[in-house]
Amino acid sequence: MAVIIALAFFIFQSIERRNNLRKSGISDIDKMDGIQFEFYLKELYLGLGYKARRTQSSGDYGADLILEAGSKRIVVQAKRYSKNVGVKAVQEIKTSQLHYKADESWVVTNSYFTKQAITLAASNQVVLIDRDILIKTILKLKNTNTKAVS
Repeated sequence: MAVIIALAFFIFQSIERRNNLRKSGISDIDKMDGIQFEFYLKELYLGLGYKARRTQSSGDYGADLILEAGSKRIVVQAKRYSKNVGVKAVQEIKTSQLHYKADESWVVTNSYFTKQAITLAASNQVVLIDRDILIKTILKLKNTNTKAVS
């Protein structure tokens, strides 16, 4: 009986995960180029209540977006990758935080991070937003918008 319950739970989780992937539109994000991903994230964070602006495309000092929530400033590096994001992204956004006089620094990706990037981010207070967190964030905004329309 326990095996049947465990199997049913696993199947339910698998179906729920597939449905969330479809609802989030992550497969469309996977087809974007880097600039499109930056624009997408700008709109996502605007929808979540942040003030958001893109930095210039070249010479951005490591930040693609600058978010503001109240008096808090956050620099964001967007990484639309098909592979895992490494330490270079963490290094760049941390120095960008100093340059833009930001309170926080984030790296957002449609993928995942290497173990080394996770370790470096933890020791430098860099927030890493991976594929799973991005999907949850997208679904949160979609659910908020659905409730507002109802």
